[in-house]
Amino acid sequence: MAKNIYLFIYLLFCCAGVSDAQSGHTGSAILRNKVALTYTSQIGVRELTGNNDGKAVEAYLRYCSLSKGAPWCAAFVCWVYGQNNILNPRSGYCPDLFKHQYVIWTRNAYVNTQPTQGDLFGIYFLEKNRIAHTGFVDRWTTTQVQTVEGNTNQAGSREGDGVYHKIRLTRQIYAVARFIK
Repeated sequence: MAKNIYLFIYLLFCCAGVSDAQSGHTGSAILRNKVALTYTSQIGVRELTGNNDGKAVEAYLRYCSLSKGAPWCAAFVCWVYGQNNILNPRSGYCPDLFKHQYVIWTRNAYVNTQPTQGDLFGIYFLEKNRIAHTGFVDRWTTTQVQTVEGNTNQAGSREGDGVYHKIRLTRQIYAVARFIK
């Protein structure tokens, strides 16, 4: 009888582990949730005078060794990753976040990995000839992407005034990078 109880307890723990893995409660999923909590906690942050300044904005910039007044969308995503101990380039330059080893999805690619919460999107600007705006993928569908992004505004500018939750068309996205493995 005691052997049966021990066997039952052993099987219960084994099945619980399988159940967690099947339901997505892996270390990666937990970390993605923590990152999402961090970036959503910043929604509503606004620049103090509209000049890439203010207490929170300047903290994002300092994390990347940038001065007050610098564009900060990339600094924002690096700061969020840093708050969750995720290795990142600590850069305010968007292309640094989209190096080949991080990119999992590109527009018009034959084969892509499905973006998920906590990945980074990049928008390409012809006048800059590069990715010049970034933020977090919160939810991805074939037609729309829910995002959280810094240095934007209600209209979706790359030179905005705060951290916003946005809905963008998937076709607007140029590339997606993954730092959470």
